[in-house]
Amino acid sequence: MTFNEQSHTGYRWYVLILGAVTNMLLIAIPSMCMPVLFEEIGQDLNLSLVELGLIWGIGSLPGIVTVLLGGALSDQFGPKRVLTITCLLAGAAGAARGLATDFVTLTMTVILFGFLASAVPMNVIKTCGLWFPRRQLGLATGVASMGMALGFMLGSLISATVLSPWLGGWRPVVVLYGVLGMALCVPWYFTRPAPAAPGVTADTPRKSFAQTLVHVAHIRKLWLFGLAIFGIGGCIQGALGYLPLYLRGQGWPEASADGALSLFHLTSMIFVIPIAVTSDRLGARKKILVLAALMVITGIGLLSVVTGGAVWAAVSVAGMVRDGFMAIFLTMIIETEGVGAIYAGTASGLVMIFSGLGNVLAPPLGNSLAATAPGLPFAFWAALAVVGLCGILAAREGREPALNAASQPVLNSNPNS
Repeated sequence: MTFNEQSHTGYRWYVLILGAVTNMLLIAIPSMCMPVLFEEIGQDLNLSLVELGLIWGIGSLPGIVTVLLGGALSDQFGPKRVLTITCLLAGAAGAARGLATDFVTLTMTVILFGFLASAVPMNVIKTCGLWFPRRQLGLATGVASMGMALGFMLGSLISATVLSPWLGGWRPVVVLYGVLGMALCVPWYFTRPAPAAPGVTADTPRKSFAQTLVHVAHIRKLWLFGLAIFGIGGCIQGALGYLPLYLRGQGWPEASADGALSLFHLTSMIFVIPIAVTSDRLGARKKILVLAALMVITGIGLLSVVTGGAVWAAVSVAGMVRDGFMAIFLTMIIETEGVGAIYAGTASGLVMIFSGLGNVLAPPLGNSLAATAPGLPFAFWAALAVVGLCGILAAREGREPALNAASQPVLNSNPNS
């Protein structure tokens, strides 16, 4: 089956919206509810600031394995099957966090949730690569990233100040989010099979997971992308987990402290589509990534020294490019020479291993510096983002040509996958 743009024009947007909603309900909201609930969780379970930082980062540890496994399964069996199963299991794991009784049990359930949920973004990326032509790929990943941004905003805005008082605590909040995530398995089960990747025919031999992994591992640009997301992703992960606690420690009211985190995600959501569309039209994805990285460095770095109203400005500077950065970054992975839609899952999974490493290491390392000076963690995370910027600058610029069809394995040629 070849990519038939005309027959899939309308349905592809439904699939994309479903992918964005999945990012929002299964990943973003259940993840971003944690920082604003940490004060309540810490009091309930008697946890220290470093333990909270460890919990915030530890969920990304199993993702180091799962992002690659989830991407490879997507390439082998198709994203529809993987998303159907993962929504059910990850939603249940997210709800299980509400049953934790101490640091150990909360850590274990957070790890389980992170292990399962980490497979979702790779499969949504793969879905974008299969359903959308290259000229709309930036827009498609932008819409998927906007789902993340909306979820991040809602999770930080309503979890502690609205849902927790209404439902009676942090436990029923995370259980509710888990149930909503589980429900997403139903629409994924009934979606149409995805089109095969461009250039794939039924006669092209299928390559194994090991052969596919070896192929993408030899692409130098992907390792540079890994360095980039290690630094910039770790910076953002650490700063977001610490920001509400930091502002409350500075005497900010609870609603204002959570509101600063919500502003970060609101500005990100507003700008993600314009940034993605601009990258499609101008074809200058690397330049936009460099600019976005500089804004993240500036905004997070300023948080280490500014006070009062300037905090809102610093949060806005860093926030407005967060999900736009991710949309373009993921698009560039698919467009890299030797990748294409056919290898999108495995290649994205390989790169996002480094995101998991950054997300695990950055929060507790940064939080440990708070004892020296409350603003010092932000300076550390900004320096980490500078390392990521170096990875972007070292990557070769330019839109890469598609793979020759003869060199591509059939990873999704079965129309029922």
